[in-house]
Amino acid sequence: MTILTRWEPWRDMTRAQEEMSRFLDDRFASRAGESLGWTPATDIYEDEEGLTLKFELAGVEPKDVDIRFENGVLTIKGERKLEKEETKENYHRVELSYGAFNRSFSLPPTVDAGKIEATSKSGVLVVHLPKKAEAKPKQIQVKVN
Repeated sequence: MTILTRWEPWRDMTRAQEEMSRFLDDRFASRAGESLGWTPATDIYEDEEGLTLKFELAGVEPKDVDIRFENGVLTIKGERKLEKEETKENYHRVELSYGAFNRSFSLPPTVDAGKIEATSKSGVLVVHLPKKAEAKPKQIQVKVN
């Protein structure tokens, strides 16, 4: 039985562009002897209650993460620290990124800043930004005369 799948070239090209950018950034930073940091992968979704952002932060301690919401912009800063630098030459491959990261997201004015919550579990930081009551969808009952 043959299964047909839809080919989405833009998704594949975007993924290839992101990988190439990450590769080139890492190579140029290591040649210059400095670290440009890294960018954690992020999922963003919206439902009736609000916005949720999930950040992949494996190896980052929650105490090393700073979350701020100011003037409609959510900023996440932190650092993945290298616990012990090994100078052995028996490494075959090093792919994990270490150093500081900084991500900022412009958010709509419907976010209720006083109720923002953040939780961390199994290396995933979840930031929930609830909507203001007036921004939530309301069901209107139809009256029959």
